[in-house]
Amino acid sequence: MVKTFQAYLPKCHRMYSCIHCRAHLANHDELISKSFQGSQGRAYLFNSVVNVGCGPAEERVLLTGLHAVADIYCECCKTTLGWKYEQAFDASQKYKEGKYIIELAHMIKENGWDSPPN
Repeated sequence: MVKTFQAYLPKCHRMYSCIHCRAHLANHDELISKSFQGSQGRAYLFNSVVNVGCGPAEERVLLTGLHAVADIYCECCKTTLGWKYEQAFDASQKYKEGKYIIELAHMIKENGWDSPPN
């Protein structure tokens, strides 16, 4: 049996966690945009994430055109969280390549959101 090790983000940073199992997903510093739409509502674009597995890439027509994307899921509870942009076919969308979408329905804010940023 293979054991999956969970990565932990530093406690001193604001972070996002899986709403289903509380596994850490992303540091707030990795947030690129809050202006995205997922299949279940609003979603955020992140530069990097942790504790996330990636399925096979497939071409999908999204709101901004054709992209090659791979579904991403929580490594701890296996819930599908969003997707990773593998390839953008439109030049104006190339900035998304290698970035991650996580839907708000699957994550919560944790650690220090009530205190002012440094």
